[in-house]
Amino acid sequence: MELENRILSREISRLLYEKGKSVGTAESCTGGRIAEAIISTPGASNYFKGSIVSYADEIKEKLLNVDHQVIEEQTAVCEEVARQMVKGACHILDVDFAVSATGYAGPGGGTKDIPVGTIWLACGTPDEIVTFKLEEDDGRDKNLEHATKKAMQMFYDFLNEHVPMVEEEG
Repeated sequence: MELENRILSREISRLLYEKGKSVGTAESCTGGRIAEAIISTPGASNYFKGSIVSYADEIKEKLLNVDHQVIEEQTAVCEEVARQMVKGACHILDVDFAVSATGYAGPGGGTKDIPVGTIWLACGTPDEIVTFKLEEDDGRDKNLEHATKKAMQMFYDFLNEHVPMVEEEG
């Protein structure tokens, strides 16, 4: 795992641990890589509850309560599915925060309208979610690496806005 992800994992760990908050992930194309990055810091069991790797649409629907109609109309690779995955993970894993990813990592799977390299990321709470769309195709391994790094950075930034750091006395 990249040094940058390890540093982000440590900072995420500190923020969640200090505030007694929890996190889980709902991942499709990243297949658990975001969860792996989050738990790379010792003590992750204090705040990380689990992950649902929902590669198949039926798992997104059954376990994460992603709306079938949204998948039918917009495909599973869209912003709304990423948002619904966050909400579903927060509910089913009983966590304060969740991070999600859905996309086409490649080399196949993309379409003319949604090419390989398109990956939607989301993180937040059931009530407040931020999203980001990756659109570059640098090959499967790099696409997954970029998605994981961006998801970690996005989640860290979200936590900094929503879980204020404890002021040190002195």
